[in-house]
Amino acid sequence: MSTRPTLVERLLQRRRLARAPIWMYRARLGVLLGTRVLLLEHIGRRSGQARYAVVEAAERPEPGVYVVVSGFGTQAQWFQNVMADPNVRISVGWRYRRPARARRLGVAEARGVLERYALEHPRAWRTLKPIVEASADRDPNGPDPVVVEFRLV
Repeated sequence: MSTRPTLVERLLQRRRLARAPIWMYRARLGVLLGTRVLLLEHIGRRSGQARYAVVEAAERPEPGVYVVVSGFGTQAQWFQNVMADPNVRISVGWRYRRPARARRLGVAEARGVLERYALEHPRAWRTLKPIVEASADRDPNGPDPVVVEFRLV
């Protein structure tokens, strides 16, 4: 197995590029990113400060519900913050800073999400799959996929 970072990992390491969608949402241009990409505003578990992450919704099972896979497992800072305080704000499409509540999906639910994502978005899954598998292998909390549901309130 190669230890060279993938193109996606290299792009995410470029802070300006990785944070560009945040500025788009703040300028109320999030609609240009579609409805699969959302801005997650959460509170830092140690700092108490607002933090932002741009994530992809793997599913939208019903209106106002977004399901997100943590590509970096439980090690993702946004995931740790959201588990510490599940009250967040979501910006997606024309929606801006809408209050939402987070819930981590159980293992069976999470695996179902990944299976459906792989079928519906095969090209994106080819990129995401190695990242999810690598994070599961490194995850001290187990190899289960980390999937979070955000429900607008």
